[in-house]
Amino acid sequence: MSSSSHKIIANFIETYSQLSKDNLAELENLYHQDVVFEDPAHRMNGWPELHSYFDNLYRTINSCEFVVHSWLADDSQAFVQWTMTFSHPDLEKGSLRHVEGCSRLEFKDERVIYHRDYFDLGEMIYEGVPLLGKVIRHIKMRLGQ
Repeated sequence: MSSSSHKIIANFIETYSQLSKDNLAELENLYHQDVVFEDPAHRMNGWPELHSYFDNLYRTINSCEFVVHSWLADDSQAFVQWTMTFSHPDLEKGSLRHVEGCSRLEFKDERVIYHRDYFDLGEMIYEGVPLLGKVIRHIKMRLGQ
């Protein structure tokens, strides 16, 4: 792994570990202007669209923290395993929720050009909706038998 990839990963981990609505501008140093960002519910093309997404997201949530557990990288890509702990006023009356996930990152010009998050959207959102959450947890329990 090159020192450039190591620097990008270190910057990614540091940025996300300290991310809050007060320092979203730090993300611009991490992402390439032509970044593509995907998760189970969204796809953003370019830094302006991604910045708008983060700005709107952090305006609506109570809190959001990331803890990185491990990562693997080579010169052109990385995989980062993390836990996100967040609170949203419309999910379980704002109580803290924990979601395990993984990000696939690709690099260009010493920045992240592609970012794909993998996580269980049901765990993140649907299980936090009062009636729907009960149904989903019941189905998961039945599938586990």
